[in-house]
Amino acid sequence: MSPRARTLAVCSAPVLGLLVTAALVPLPYSVAYPGMTANVLGQDKGKPVITITGAGTRKTTGQLRMTSIVATGPAASVRLPDIVTAWFRTDEAAMPREAVYPVGNNTEEIAEHNAQQMKHSQDSATAAALHQLGKSPKDVKVALSLADVGGPSAGLMFALGIVDKMAGDGKGGDLTGGRKIAGTGTITADGTVGAVGGVPLKTQAAQRDGATVFLVPRAECTDARAELPQGMRLIPVTSLDGAVRALKALNSGGSVPSCPG
Repeated sequence: MSPRARTLAVCSAPVLGLLVTAALVPLPYSVAYPGMTANVLGQDKGKPVITITGAGTRKTTGQLRMTSIVATGPAASVRLPDIVTAWFRTDEAAMPREAVYPVGNNTEEIAEHNAQQMKHSQDSATAAALHQLGKSPKDVKVALSLADVGGPSAGLMFALGIVDKMAGDGKGGDLTGGRKIAGTGTITADGTVGAVGGVPLKTQAAQRDGATVFLVPRAECTDARAELPQGMRLIPVTSLDGAVRALKALNSGGSVPSCPG
């Protein structure tokens, strides 16, 4: 072996060792995938997702589907090859673990936190929808039931479901226009829609379950367009009122907001 070859061999050994070590060491990441979707106008485990008392409701057609992602757990070992694989796949995403699990050190703490966020989201969705309709929460009661789902990202779709069940498009028709419409977004009691994360995976879950329209927080338009399934129409929103107006325009052939680009 020549002196040059020996030098290269000696120098490359530590580098190879570092590469092997890097491939085997767990990293602070989670790998996420498209999750379940659920029609908030329908039933979940034999119970209506939305139950309204103290006001009239109407029979609806079409669907309003909340969307979700699933991710490897906080204790799962995610290594460099997993991250590289996720980088090249459209149906996976490697995300910093603290972005997926910002609170809690174990599965039980995380589940409790997500349940609290879901309850707060449901309360905000109810308040926003009743405000949108000019109804008093003292007279109208709304119960929301969706098992095995946590976090705040279904707020927008819950609120739209309440509006559709109580008022539709205001002209005797459905807010959905009979379509399968999916979406995501947090909501506050005043109807403001906020960003949620994981949108590219949620659009894929929506397409898988038959949706052709996706309501997205305007701030996440760029992310939503990155891996947008073919045939999926994006409608950006910043408020519940804006989402209602956009769906009415979609049904009537009016001007509907779109993501730039």
